[in-house]
Amino acid sequence: MTADIGVDLGTANIIVYRKGKGIVLREPSVVAMSVTKKKILAVGEEARLMIGRTPGTIVAIRPLSEGVIADYTTTEKMLGYILDKVCGRRRLFKPRVLVSVPSGVTNVERRAVIQATRAAGAGEAYTIEEPMAAAIGAGLPISTPGGNMVLDIGGGTTDIAVISLDGIVVSNSLRIGGNKIDEVITRHIKNTYNLMIGDRTAEEIKIKIGSAYPMETEMRMEVRGRDLVAGLPKTVEVTSEEIRAAMAEPINLIVERVKATLEQTPPELSSDIIERGITLTGGGALVRELDRLLSLETNIPVHVADDPLSCVALGTGRALEEMSAIRESQVMVGAD
Repeated sequence: MTADIGVDLGTANIIVYRKGKGIVLREPSVVAMSVTKKKILAVGEEARLMIGRTPGTIVAIRPLSEGVIADYTTTEKMLGYILDKVCGRRRLFKPRVLVSVPSGVTNVERRAVIQATRAAGAGEAYTIEEPMAAAIGAGLPISTPGGNMVLDIGGGTTDIAVISLDGIVVSNSLRIGGNKIDEVITRHIKNTYNLMIGDRTAEEIKIKIGSAYPMETEMRMEVRGRDLVAGLPKTVEVTSEEIRAAMAEPINLIVERVKATLEQTPPELSSDIIERGITLTGGGALVRELDRLLSLETNIPVHVADDPLSCVALGTGRALEEMSAIRESQVMVGAD
């Protein structure tokens, strides 16, 4: 019997759903490779721990950038490793795989995902747009004649969509996500304290003290890095206020794009959205006070999904069970 696999192919994380079993794998989208042998040494969390700590013979890379494939060969090998881990190396039938892609991908980028998935060992490969998958995973009533607005903030992209009757009515995609927020934090620490920090440290700062709107109790934390002047290890203390100011640029761009999407929405659906609110999904939904900021800026209630990190993967999994309906609505695109 053919295995059905749903894959949230994210810039930061890969989450895999297997039909009948639920989410079976959750790993960072990182691959550690041998430079000399061009062989995969580690994938996922094991490879992520190697970032910035490898010798010259090993390189730890993220093969996906801004939600699309940046390194085709490495992505294919990573997908092959994941399919082997989920379905087993020896399998009688090739799995049917549904992969999520940002709503703003080009046909070339979409085709690259399908080809890499099939080359990795899939029998059939299809794609589904991330905001549609996120809406399904969040349990929104997308098959009804009413407006549902979803804002999916991933590692590399932010997708905004208004969905009704199993179809996307209005959508916008922004190549800004959690990784861009990490970058502005890194830049702020470098410019303010002459301190160089790594991606993992920037992400830790964002998670521990980052926020989109002033908090009742502000926080502070110690940050360790390399002093750019002396070249020696150094520790500084940063506050949540300064990190919020650093994060303001990418977050304001997301807010403006949400407003632009609302302006493009038909009036009847707008009234539904005012009643139902905006649903936040993706890792970016966990940024403190982001829902409050969006609600104040749009005058619309904003809700964070129950499990925002898993919504896209759960949606691809549930979509697999409705393959015929999704083919008819042309949400899913397959390879010839």
